[in-house]
Amino acid sequence: MDRSKIIETPNLAIRESEFEDCEFFAGWESREDVNAFMSLNNNHSYKEVVTDFIKNSRDPAHKQYTITLKPDGRPIGRLFLTKINYDMDSLNFTGLYIAEQDDRRRGYGEEALRAMLEHIFIVLHMERVSIDHLKNDVAAAFLCRKIGCRDEGIMRHAGKKDGKYVDLYRMSLLRADYYEKIRAK
Repeated sequence: MDRSKIIETPNLAIRESEFEDCEFFAGWESREDVNAFMSLNNNHSYKEVVTDFIKNSRDPAHKQYTITLKPDGRPIGRLFLTKINYDMDSLNFTGLYIAEQDDRRRGYGEEALRAMLEHIFIVLHMERVSIDHLKNDVAAAFLCRKIGCRDEGIMRHAGKKDGKYVDLYRMSLLRADYYEKIRAK
């Protein structure tokens, strides 16, 4: 792994996902406590994870990251960027999760989100990040507001989970918001 492609924080190393990570992803994403707040079908199989991973790896508008814990590099979560558009300087922060219950509520999700936003706004020079979440994902809404995201509204039937359409709530953060709220601290 090229160390220059790793985003580091005091507790985490966030790296581009590798094929071998699919085993972790499949194990995590087959669990209800992990995929309850994602627009994935329940029991996301290893085959589905691998198929999605390969398809998204070939698409320059998608980036997949694995969140690892320092110092041992143990994978603890996953992060997705989609709809990356360098002409419009925008992207969608599609997903972030910390998989194991023991690793949750320790601030790792917020630490990963803040580090990725720094990468998005400073390294990638994006102007806008949109973040979508399911209606009942109270934790995502709270974290997004905490870091300065603004509500943009409800996208009706914008996702599909287990064969049913679901509404997604859209929030966004602009580069100016980032510099005003996050970098200033």
